[in-house]
Amino acid sequence: MSKKGIIGIDLFSGAGGMSLGAVMAGITVKYAIEKDKYASMTYKANHHETKVVNKDICEISTLPCNLKRNPIILFGGAPCQGFSTSNRRTNNRDNTQNWLYKEFIRLLRNIQSDWFVFENVTGIMEFESGVFFDEILSEFKLSGYECSYTVLKASDLGVPQKRNRLFIIGSKTGKKLSIKEHNELSKLTVRDAFEDLPILENGANIDKLPYAKDADNSYALLMRGHLTECTGNLVSKNSDVILRRYEYIKQGENWTSIPKELMDNYSDLTQCHTGIYHRLSEDEPSVVIGNYRKNMLIHPKSNRGLSVREAARLQSFPDNYVFKGSIGFQQQQVGNAVPPLMAKYVFEQIVNEI
Repeated sequence: MSKKGIIGIDLFSGAGGMSLGAVMAGITVKYAIEKDKYASMTYKANHHETKVVNKDICEISTLPCNLKRNPIILFGGAPCQGFSTSNRRTNNRDNTQNWLYKEFIRLLRNIQSDWFVFENVTGIMEFESGVFFDEILSEFKLSGYECSYTVLKASDLGVPQKRNRLFIIGSKTGKKLSIKEHNELSKLTVRDAFEDLPILENGANIDKLPYAKDADNSYALLMRGHLTECTGNLVSKNSDVILRRYEYIKQGENWTSIPKELMDNYSDLTQCHTGIYHRLSEDEPSVVIGNYRKNMLIHPKSNRGLSVREAARLQSFPDNYVFKGSIGFQQQQVGNAVPPLMAKYVFEQIVNEI
């Protein structure tokens, strides 16, 4: 069976990071479901051959079943905020977001795809001391799938970011696929990702700009392709108070380097997360970008936040990938995405097995 005979269906698709990885692995993604209007717009702008359904997955009763002549891979990751280990307020069974995995399983049983890939944060494994995760695995097995799971590090897979993700892989054919960790000999750094990008200031709002210089490393060349300019050069405009805070933070440091008198709007500094006001280290992979605007992640050299394109580079989205909506929606889409090169590695293992 040729690679292009394999069909993909993306649930909770977001901006399309997993779909892009699937396409890179030779899979034809036919359908994507995404509730958010602007993420759907971004998906459509970059995946022209995929039918995008802009609806809540709970409203989807079934998907076309005329694809069974081809091997089908159903994939996606239910929203994961409720499983985050840093989310103590809604990290419980009462959070409705924690039950959306059941919608994935419902459609999996409906479609009876040959394979599935379920992606999520590693915190789901620790939730309720692992009992909840065992329940999920049990439901997949009761649906008729042989399952395995692995935690992969994005920085080991050609992504300049320290991002760990859980992947559950299931096979209807009874094959148990064991995806092993892959260790890059040298980790890509923030400098590798940023060095050739346009030089920007706080509040930059010109979307498309030429590159600052020629690409000087293989990662930048991979991201650029044949482009001479890139989009997404948008930076949140932070207040003078926040910019003053930035001045005290060196690479690799966080809010603890800021004088207390400049943090007087925080009622309890002991509750500040270590990830806020973190200045990236240019000689290392980035920390997890996540909600990088809310966390006030700082450029390694400039006293400003990250641009949409810089964050996209840290996620391994190529520079020809465009993001839609206002800057806030674009930032959310990039931060929530599965790094495409990470997804590509997982899908390649399945394609090789098929």
